[in-house]
Amino acid sequence: MKNTPEFTSFKKFYPYYLQEHKNITCKRLHFFGSSLVLIIVLYVLYSQQFMLLWLLPIIGYGFAWVGHFFFEKNRPATFKYPFYSLWADWVMFKDMLIGKIKW
Repeated sequence: MKNTPEFTSFKKFYPYYLQEHKNITCKRLHFFGSSLVLIIVLYVLYSQQFMLLWLLPIIGYGFAWVGHFFFEKNRPATFKYPFYSLWADWVMFKDMLIGKIKW
């Protein structure tokens, strides 16, 4: 397993994060998981069923980790950079929505 470089800023981390997401299926799983997270958050706000919030990390990370372990065949950056990875996932989601990243 290759060593993960050290990062001191999100600006330096994000290109590395994108490099770890070359597989189209992995990117699509990330996008689908993030979309479901947003749908659940909106539903919870509408329905006031706050107990459903426990699903967020399972869905958010579950789809992404399947993408990494089975398609990308790498270790998610979340394990070493949890905050940068969470931030990068939403930036990548936005970049896919606006067409900056092909998916």
